[in-house]
Amino acid sequence: MTPAALTVALKEESLRLGFDLAGATTASSPPTFSHLQQWLANGFAGQMHYLDDRLDAYRDLNRLLDGVQSILMLAVNYRTVEPVSAGPEQAMVSRYAWGTDYHEVIRQRLHKLADFHRKLVPSARVRGVVDTAPLLERDFAQQAGLGWIGKNTLLINRQYGSWLFLAALLTTEVLLKDEPKSKIDCGTCRACLDACPTGALVAPYRLDARKCISYLTIESRDAIPPEYRSACGSRLFGCDACQEACPWNRRTPTTTDPMFQPKPGMNPIELAELMATDEVEFRRRFRHSPLWRARHAGMLRNATVVVDNHSHNPP
Repeated sequence: MTPAALTVALKEESLRLGFDLAGATTASSPPTFSHLQQWLANGFAGQMHYLDDRLDAYRDLNRLLDGVQSILMLAVNYRTVEPVSAGPEQAMVSRYAWGTDYHEVIRQRLHKLADFHRKLVPSARVRGVVDTAPLLERDFAQQAGLGWIGKNTLLINRQYGSWLFLAALLTTEVLLKDEPKSKIDCGTCRACLDACPTGALVAPYRLDARKCISYLTIESRDAIPPEYRSACGSRLFGCDACQEACPWNRRTPTTTDPMFQPKPGMNPIELAELMATDEVEFRRRFRHSPLWRARHAGMLRNATVVVDNHSHNPP
């Protein structure tokens, strides 16, 4: 197949499988790699040492797929209903975690897209990745024309805003490259920076993860520092403050995908039920949910902070 024909076929199949956006780019060293190096040197990654450990792989995509030529960047809209305010015995969960773990959903779709690619070009080597591989997804998504990286460091698309899961299909075949999104449409707006509860957005396009509520409630294994506990408010898992403040997210479409619809008791979540769970019950309830990432101990830690916040400042 010609690069143009293959690219069109893969994009059409990706949309049929449930992806909302698709764009192709070359698998070269990301132009923003030096920014990642500086971000790590500043210590902004906190305990996420795996980023530094895999730095060479972020620079050379052949570490992910030997002989890789192109990347088909993909995005899925996960906006569903609006969040319900938490009551005095409830807590808020970030929107992306209301439904089935997106890793599982998107990985299945990537497997099907990779199989489709192999049928078209049997000699091709293909690899699908979603979130866990050393790939600068947002940077390549911008290069593939899916949007621009906003001041909150998230990819923003004119149609879908930033309510997007990103994924990639790496291939040893040449794809027809899309025009990169070079214009950054944030203008003078600083809504996301002003909305950040902890000041984690230390400057436009610069996030100090050590202050970010999403990092503190999900990635960190330590106690949440006292200076950030009250800012967590009723947030149990993650934080959507910078996205909810973004003007580009006000009129974005909702998805009807059943996999991302809120499961019962997730918008919001009942604190008493959560705090009563043991390890076995936690695994049964959250094994296929993003909340599994924080583990049982982390969720109980977060719940304790929310309960304390409620006692001092009831919803």
